[in-house]
Amino acid sequence: MIYKLPIRVYYEDTDMAGIVYYANYLRYIERGRSEWVREVGLDQNKMKDEDGIVFAVRRVEADYLAPARLDDELVVETWVESLKPVRMVMGQEVKRGDEVLFRAMVTVICMTLEGKPVRLPKWDG
Repeated sequence: MIYKLPIRVYYEDTDMAGIVYYANYLRYIERGRSEWVREVGLDQNKMKDEDGIVFAVRRVEADYLAPARLDDELVVETWVESLKPVRMVMGQEVKRGDEVLFRAMVTVICMTLEGKPVRLPKWDG
């Protein structure tokens, strides 16, 4: 399943050249992963409050391929690349139409509130 999240580039997202500031792509893909989690039926507040576990990013590999600019309409695509009991690798792309502007592989784990790694929760996705 590929989850698609539309995003528009606002003035606050850009640098002095009118190009999306590089760190904002990480914010865009975080939103994409958060919405993907909702889409597969996981409630992060419930996980934290009832089970004492949270998701954490362990690793990000990112490629900046082309710039996005003010007022561009973008789509963040998110999917599971690989899944193991204690981690998942999520593929993500930020696109303008068919053009890939940014690509990332993000390794996500679950951990207790004390920072101890635990198994990922099950979901219907």
